[in-house]
Amino acid sequence: MRNKKIVFILIGIMIIFSLSSFAETKKLKSVGRYTLVRIRGEVPTADVMKILLDKYTGDIKYGFDLAGYGELFLPFIEQIKKASFEEKLLPVGDKLMWMLFRSRGRVKVVEDLEWAGKAPLPVFSFTVKKDYKHYEFVMPRPCGNISLRKVEEVIPDAICSIKVSPAKANINDPISVDMSGSQHAMTMEVEIYDSKGAKISTKKLSSDSPKWQTSFSKPGDYIFKGKAFNVKGKPSGNPCEAKTYINFPPICKLECAPCEEYIGRPITFDASGSSDPDGEVRKTEFEIADEAGNIIDKFTDTEMPFAWEKVFEKPGIYAVTAVVTDDFGAMSDPARIEVIVKEKTVYFLVEAGPLLARGSHGSYGAGRLGLVLKIVPDKLDFVLSGGAAIAFSGEPWKSFFIANALFNFHAGPAFIGAGAGLTTKVKETRNTDGELIGNVGFDCFNNYKSIGSIFFEVRAPIGKGRTFSKHHKLMLGFRYIF
Repeated sequence: MRNKKIVFILIGIMIIFSLSSFAETKKLKSVGRYTLVRIRGEVPTADVMKILLDKYTGDIKYGFDLAGYGELFLPFIEQIKKASFEEKLLPVGDKLMWMLFRSRGRVKVVEDLEWAGKAPLPVFSFTVKKDYKHYEFVMPRPCGNISLRKVEEVIPDAICSIKVSPAKANINDPISVDMSGSQHAMTMEVEIYDSKGAKISTKKLSSDSPKWQTSFSKPGDYIFKGKAFNVKGKPSGNPCEAKTYINFPPICKLECAPCEEYIGRPITFDASGSSDPDGEVRKTEFEIADEAGNIIDKFTDTEMPFAWEKVFEKPGIYAVTAVVTDDFGAMSDPARIEVIVKEKTVYFLVEAGPLLARGSHGSYGAGRLGLVLKIVPDKLDFVLSGGAAIAFSGEPWKSFFIANALFNFHAGPAFIGAGAGLTTKVKETRNTDGELIGNVGFDCFNNYKSIGSIFFEVRAPIGKGRTFSKHHKLMLGFRYIF
């Protein structure tokens, strides 16, 4: 029993000793015996070493996997082709994390080495970069074995970059913010300040989503201040700002002259008083709506003085709206006014034409002045006129005064009417006559400001002894109402 305890103790001591020996740093006193690549002749140059490594790509990949650094193989191969080899001396006592070598034709790896030669070891040194880490590799010049000397974590400061477009925009236009140009940034942040320096918004961005769109409902200058943060959360220190300007929209001012008028007479809508705080008014768009809200006319003016003269053909209350646009395309709020268009009820009248007086048919030229009262527009008129009839036939016919009071009924451009009149005596042998009058006519034109008509008039005497056959009068004339 006692002998068994002694055996177990000896075995434990041997295991501890072997583990201790295995964990100890290996001493490397010479190189050139177990070379990874086959070197002939004298010590090669850096370019020769690159060519040799290219021939042994498969062995190198196997060695990296064996050393537990398989993910470093591709960066190593890609970067070594462009790397600048530095020739340096590895001091005695300097350590290597691992080294690839070849023994009996097979690639092997040895870890935790210390150069224990009599003099510093000449090596080629170069650095491979991956994921914020710098891996320093050395290759002893006599043998070309690949060795990892040290790994340093190098986290660069983030460099902020911010772009804002467009530099000038209108209210509610999309504004693009782009921080994709930031370097070494894991996250980003942008703060927006108005022209008074008040912060109005903050937005967090990431390297996966470095862009953002926003808009502004108020005009003025806006400043975008950006920051970029590296993987450790350290903010960038470089200036990182951009600006945009939101255009002030123009202000529309609309006036009418006059704002109450008759059909057929022009009304001027004037937007020349419109203004733009930071530019110029370039266009005015007018629109007219009737009382039911139906758009009945539009007009666009692109030249000063931005006015529109409009003639209305129907009575009513019309809403007139104007919108102005500035030199950057911004539109004003609509300006609105109302105009009242009335039917003209009283017109002046001038009428003239040839007239025949029955008896022996005395011929006359008659002319009258008067007034027209439109009792029901386009339906019923009252005409009051008076003037003179000039005799062309000579004795016994004499010139006389003639007056009318008529009601005319309209059916489109045609009309028919009746009324009473008065004529002084056409001969010394006759008396002043009261007369019944009938007329028919047709409007040659009617533009609401003026009306031109032709008419035929029959006058029949009233009174005892005044027969139609001997005392009637006939007139064909032209009537101008204005």
